[in-house]
Amino acid sequence: MAEYKEMIILIAEDDDGHAELIKEGLGDAGVCNNTIRFSNGEEVWDFLSEKGENIKDRNKSYLLLLDLNMPKMDGLEVLRRLKGNSDLKEIPVMMLTTTDDPREVEECYKLGCNMYITKPVDFVKFAETLKRLGLFIQIVKI
Repeated sequence: MAEYKEMIILIAEDDDGHAELIKEGLGDAGVCNNTIRFSNGEEVWDFLSEKGENIKDRNKSYLLLLDLNMPKMDGLEVLRRLKGNSDLKEIPVMMLTTTDDPREVEECYKLGCNMYITKPVDFVKFAETLKRLGLFIQIVKI
């Protein structure tokens, strides 16, 4: 049986309000994992590739919640690099974005994202989406 590793949730989201809603939504769904927030794609890539100030802990597992439209490096490029790297490709990636263009969705799945969730513009719907995401994460942990 595989050894259990603590799972850290990485949130790559440039919008401060959305980032807070994501954290609150996960908490409301009972997800109490530690989170690390990145405000652009370059920051999350530096962390994952161990180039930045913060270095990932190899004794922990990670789940990446990734926005598509971010400054410095967009989510598609982060996904492309992540899934193209033999040391990182097993990290599950959930796209959490306002973009619902079918071509973008298809491209993300082709690159290897595990789930694509469109953020509703309506706050109540967004909160409900996050609650479902939190419940999904709880199931995945089990």
